[in-house]
Amino acid sequence: MNIKRTMTLAAALGLAATAALSGCGSDSGSAGGKTQTVNFGYIGDFNGTSLLAIADDQGLWKKHGLEAKEKIFTNGPLQIQALGTGDLDFGYIGPGAIWLPASGQAKIVAINTLGRADRVIAQPGITSMDQLRGKTVGVPEGTSGDMILTLALEKAGMTKKDVKVVNMDPSTIVSAFSSKKIDAAGFWYPATATIKKQVPDLVELAQNTDFEQQVSFPTAFVAGNDVVSKEKDKTDKTIAVLREAMEYRSAHMDKTIELTAKMLHLTTDQVKADAGNVKVLSVADLDAQTKDGTVDKWLTGLSDYFVAAGKLKTPADPKSYYLGSEFTAAAQ
Repeated sequence: MNIKRTMTLAAALGLAATAALSGCGSDSGSAGGKTQTVNFGYIGDFNGTSLLAIADDQGLWKKHGLEAKEKIFTNGPLQIQALGTGDLDFGYIGPGAIWLPASGQAKIVAINTLGRADRVIAQPGITSMDQLRGKTVGVPEGTSGDMILTLALEKAGMTKKDVKVVNMDPSTIVSAFSSKKIDAAGFWYPATATIKKQVPDLVELAQNTDFEQQVSFPTAFVAGNDVVSKEKDKTDKTIAVLREAMEYRSAHMDKTIELTAKMLHLTTDQVKADAGNVKVLSVADLDAQTKDGTVDKWLTGLSDYFVAAGKLKTPADPKSYYLGSEFTAAAQ
């Protein structure tokens, strides 16, 4: 889980990551009659890119008096750092990074999807978690890959002390696993699909669906604390853009896949396969699940996991970092 997380498919394929500029200005609805610039981070997979691809194509930034400067990242924690320094206003994270807003380092402005892309993968011949004892396991620390590994070890009656965990960035995991320099990895799709081209008989030892009764894996859009506290107008308009993009995605999945593929310079088949590891949530779903406490339950479950995993000292109240009221209030 994107912290939801993550290696991008574009990065995994060795494609250049560039910043994209969209929504060239409109005074409509903007504060003081001026277009507001939004610096927005994202991850190059379906979860992290699809809403931005829609917003660009449908002119949603311009409609709300915004101009988006979009920058691609390989994982969520890097975006949280950029939010903290003011280099980003908003970003995208997977479930493995939600401990960062839970610890007060950012605010969640919108839940996005439920992720199902995380895996513990192992070299051919390794068929159980128990067989990883003493072996080298690569993982991007603080990400959903880290989370799925921790959960899988716990289920097997093990901890990270039973394996040799090596903190690696996503691109290094791709090369290290493919060259058999590590025995296993806590990782995710679509990057795992890239590895499979080199190691087609790799073994998947664990995945998100193994733990859905225990914990949910929401991905989310986040904002810097200063943006939320000092730039309410920009925050509200960005939430409105995300909501409209969500509505479009729910109604036009095939077109969304096409737009996402175009933005990431990938084939539609690649993005379609990636989207197959995602549970898309509609705006109506998220409004209802925010109001009835379901989202709080998801976040509380993650908080409890992060406490057990040593990422948080104490459980965090979702209301302290999830702007659920602001999200539902943006309904038109």
